[in-house]
Formats: sequence, C-alpha cells, structure tokens
Amino acid sequence: MKLFHKIITSIMLVAFSTSLSLAAPTPTNIKEQSPQGIYLSAVETYDLVKKDANKILFIDVRTPYELVFVGSTPMMDKNIPFTLVSAKKWDEKRKSYAGELNKNFVKDVETALKAKGLSKKDQIIFMCRSGSRSLKATKLMAKAGYMNVATVVDGFEGGKDKKYKQRTTNTGWKNTCPANSWGYKNYKEKMYFPKEKI
Repeated sequence: MKLFHKIITSIMLVAFSTSLSLAAPTPTNIKEQSPQGIYLSAVETYDLVKKDANKILFIDVRTPYELVFVGSTPMMDKNIPFTLVSAKKWDEKRKSYAGELNKNFVKDVETALKAKGLSKKDQIIFMCRSGSRSLKATKLMAKAGYMNVATVVDGFEGGKDKKYKQRTTNTGWKNTCPANSWGYKNYKEKMYFPKEKI
C-alpha cells in the first residue's frame, strides 16, 4: 500500500510540474501582470486548444480589419474586438484613427461562452496582436467576476524588434505555430458584427 501511495504521489508531482512548465513566465513589470496570473505563449495556446477545444473559449480581441489584412487562426472560437476603431474620429496624440473600448465586450464574451455550453468557471483565452489588449481584456473580465482567464503574451504577430520598432521578432502565433494553423480566410460565423456604431 505504501508503494502504491509513493507511485501516485510521484505521478501527481510530475503532472503538477509539467503543468507549471507549460505556462509562460509572469511578466516582471507589474503593469503587464493580469489579475488571474495566467499567461500563455502562442504555442501553448495552440497545444491547449488542439487538445481540449470543447472546454476552452478562445477569443481573438483584435479588430476585424486586423484579421482581414494580417490573418487569423481558424482555431479561435470568436473575434470579439476589445477596442473598435472609427474612421470618423482622429486621435491626435497617437496620430491615428481613434479607438474606443467595445462597450459590449463583456456581454459578447458571456454570449460566446454560453453558445459554446461553457460557464464562468471554464477557461477563456484572449489573444491580440502582441499581448497588450488581451491583457486589458483579462483585467476587464476579472472586474466582471471571471477568474479563469488567460492572456497570450506574444499575441498573433509578436512584439516589436528593439532596433527597428517593427514586428519582425520570431514570436507570436504567425511565427511559432504550424503554418497551417493560420491564414487569411475568414469565417463569417466567427467574425464580429458590432451592434452599435462608435
């Protein structure tokens, strides 16, 4: 009986250490930390979704335009933008079109969760371009009472190259996941159609 307990304990320790090794490291900058503390790389997300897609809600929080022109993964469940961009408004500080928080974001995530037959306790994974908006999405969902929410830290395209300030790094879904796991084809049932204009 003692041998049996030792074997079970050993198996549990290996499983626990393996699950810990799957998580991306916690960012050192406190501003880049999520309330839930669940960080995943694009590769880890790919593996999790491929293994257990029915138990995970995988949301791409980029704008629909980004999905059209930059590409996306058909493995996502839904595109629900964290921010919406208006070609009618200009952000002088950023020297770009203005973006506003998607007022329906939490409600849209809740709808997608229910449509998949999942509950508030199930895993939600957010991915954006480089991990910034997906992090903000985890913070917003934490305020709404969701605590099993992960951010894909390297996003779809990865971070910026330090020298050229362009997205030329070897991180992100496009650069680290299998080539057949993303493309430029969009699926209407996964795309976002705003309920109200900004």
